[in-house]
Amino acid sequence: MRLLILGTGGMARQHAAEFAKIPGISLVAGVDTNAGNLQEFCDSFRISQRFSSLQAALDWGQFDAVANVTPDSAHYPTTLACLAAGKHVFCEKPLATNHAHADEMAQAAKGLVGMVNLTYRNVAALQKARDMVLAGAVGTVRHIEASYLQSWLTQPAWGDWRTESQWLWRLSSAHGSLGVLGDVGIHILDFASYAAASDIADISCRLKTFHKAKNGRIGDYSLDANDSFAAHIGLENGAVGVVHASRFASGHLNDLHLRIYGEKGGLEVTNSGELGSLRASIGDDMPLAAWRDVPLMPVENNYQRFAQAVAAGQTREPGFARAAALQKIIDLAVDSDKAAR
Repeated sequence: MRLLILGTGGMARQHAAEFAKIPGISLVAGVDTNAGNLQEFCDSFRISQRFSSLQAALDWGQFDAVANVTPDSAHYPTTLACLAAGKHVFCEKPLATNHAHADEMAQAAKGLVGMVNLTYRNVAALQKARDMVLAGAVGTVRHIEASYLQSWLTQPAWGDWRTESQWLWRLSSAHGSLGVLGDVGIHILDFASYAAASDIADISCRLKTFHKAKNGRIGDYSLDANDSFAAHIGLENGAVGVVHASRFASGHLNDLHLRIYGEKGGLEVTNSGELGSLRASIGDDMPLAAWRDVPLMPVENNYQRFAQAVAAGQTREPGFARAAALQKIIDLAVDSDKAAR
């Protein structure tokens, strides 16, 4: 598979490094409107073909698939252009900034491989939890609680958000940000519903933007995107749950937590460490409220799944249709907040 990297910012380096590990994949081209970023990135990964526009790359055409690592608002037009040219696409999340665009992208990908980098599918604990739920280990799922906690607005471990564009754009709707809801909310909504083996049927949500700078601005950035959300969800299997996320969660750098409760037991999932961690209270432990660690084994990551999907000519999960369904829930969350219901 000849792979083109579209967008050469920070996340593109992870894409390139992971794809470079997979036998049979060649990184053949890079695209970025920022000439400095493009040169540095392509030099780092020994990529010879470099383009300042996607159209120039498509005119060249000597590639099979695209890793789309552009900003959120650019996913829609660039992915459609790649699909129209017959190229398979591995797109960063969220697939689009609204459900209508995401659904259009999912329809356009039919006949090609279209997958989305929902990175926490790579957590072994999540995959094992889903397997246990599907096997009936906890019985019928009744209740879930899930959180995604970051703290980069309260400490400088990842840099100074007040001066670095890679953070400031995430706080500004004018720069294409859907706030914490769009940035990490899509991850925790997927994390929770995937493990519970049931799609989300409805959501009630509150979004909150906190005051962070004089007049709510820093330079060209209006800091109006949401910083925290709290939601109640209903799953199609009848379960209910609470989901929340924040960038003000002091003491947590980047932590996902999930608890699943069923009639026969419970599961606790986190993304800590290479495999994550999974604890269960099932069988004889359940009446005693005792919890035991569940052994875990490494799982395939999304980059490997995409490579296999292209080789087989058939999309694997997480696909564009899944991402579009999640985008619909995010749109409904925004509507819920606006309507205060």
